[in-house]
Amino acid sequence: MTSVQTPNLAVRHDVRNVAIIAHVDHGKTTLVDGLLRQTGTFRSNETLVDRVLDSGDLEREKGITILAKQTTVDYAGVHLNIVDTPGHADFGGEVERGLLMVDAVLLLMDASEGPLPQTRYVLQKAMQRHLPVIVALNKIDRSDARPSEVLDDVYELFMDLGADYHQIEFPVVYTNAKAGTATRDLSKPGTDLKPLLDLLVEVTPPPTYEEGHPLQLLVTNLSANDYVGRMAVGRIRNGTIRMGQRVSVLREEEDDAAGSVQPGRTVTLQGTVTSLQTAHGIDRIDIGEASAGDIVSVAGLPEVTIGDTITDPADPRPLPRLDVDAPTLRMTFGVNTSPLAGRDGKYVTSRQI
Repeated sequence: MTSVQTPNLAVRHDVRNVAIIAHVDHGKTTLVDGLLRQTGTFRSNETLVDRVLDSGDLEREKGITILAKQTTVDYAGVHLNIVDTPGHADFGGEVERGLLMVDAVLLLMDASEGPLPQTRYVLQKAMQRHLPVIVALNKIDRSDARPSEVLDDVYELFMDLGADYHQIEFPVVYTNAKAGTATRDLSKPGTDLKPLLDLLVEVTPPPTYEEGHPLQLLVTNLSANDYVGRMAVGRIRNGTIRMGQRVSVLREEEDDAAGSVQPGRTVTLQGTVTSLQTAHGIDRIDIGEASAGDIVSVAGLPEVTIGDTITDPADPRPLPRLDVDAPTLRMTFGVNTSPLAGRDGKYVTSRQI
């Protein structure tokens, strides 16, 4: 019998990666505001706005989160990466991709409304990845708050989703995101968010990686920069990435006719890291090097797309491609190729159209 050798895994104790998931309007972004303020992320003389992570014009107009965003707070010597995810079911793909970068989730719930449809969806995705869950009952200051009944509903939801013994033993914290307070015991009102921060550091597993393993970074999102162009966002699973480093981008080839991915057929692209950034509070800062466990943005790869693996050209090792639920509706826009193209209608030339 051939023995299977377990890789030598190392641990980074100075980093934690956690996502905040919830139904829309249960207070995720407001809670992140409080965490940023109380951990000294902002300068004392800095002008502050509510919901700082909802930076898009449409997000601020509608008062909702549309794109998953990452921010960072430093607490008790730990670099805490927090991914704020959308609460609308329409943006479920953003939630799924965000969960690929973290090791635990904070399930936020309105202490009056309780579990709602999107709560079930996002929790199900987290449990499929076997992520530890911290439950936060928010808005406990509401006159119609019923935290005890809502907590019972949460236990029922976990059991409906087939939670195992470890998942059902989730820790609970009670928060008031607007006031910036948290407590583990309702009989003892909170004064700050320290109980929540302690819980995040304690429950979230630190990142592990294989020592001596070549670079592996799965691209889970894309962003754009006016100066360096397209940036690939993802978490480094193994190895180290540096400014100026030559890297390979591995992609499973798609069939041109059907648009379907062909497993096992891999396209390799080459590129050089021209910009490397990570989150610092709500800002993005340039860094020279990042290692396993860090969430970074990489520029210099104009053809990179979501699902690609950035790896070492000398020893390319692709990660499993991310699998996101198919959209309910898909549309393809293209040039009219019918026999009547350019013959029908009053305005048919591109200049007039």
